[in-house]
This record gives sequence, structure tokens and C-alpha cells, in this order.
Amino acid sequence: MTRIQLAEAQLRLPELIASLQPGEEVQIFSGDRTVARLIAETQPPRQPRQPGSAIGTLVILSEDQAHLEDFQDLMP
Repeated sequence: MTRIQLAEAQLRLPELIASLQPGEEVQIFSGDRTVARLIAETQPPRQPRQPGSAIGTLVILSEDQAHLEDFQDLMP
């Protein structure tokens, strides 16, 4: 746990947040009392990808070559 003065925390807030590790805490104090606490969130474990989970999300409307005619001058 880290303790930091309020004035310094105001100046370095983006840096403080970026440097926090999951579960780490920074106490911000003014005078002799704590006025705020920053606690880094722990990231939930990512679910592994499942084969076939995207089936049905892409739909091909037609199998035609007509759209390629517009690009004939760019093809060798």
C-alpha cells in the first residue's frame, strides 16, 4: 500500500493509475487523514475461445465474379 499527499496525487493521477497492479492500493491523504483510496481492479479470467463459436455470424449473399470487373485495370 502506498500513501500519497492529495496535492501530489492531483498532479500525478494518470501516472498513478497506470502504474497500479491488480489489487494494489494507493491511499490519498490530506493532513493526517485518508480522503480517498485507489484500488486497481483485477481482470476477470478470460474465457477460452471455443471452435465454431462464430458459426452463423457471416452470411455470403452470392458467389459471383461480377464485382471483380471493376478491378480489371488493376489486375495483371
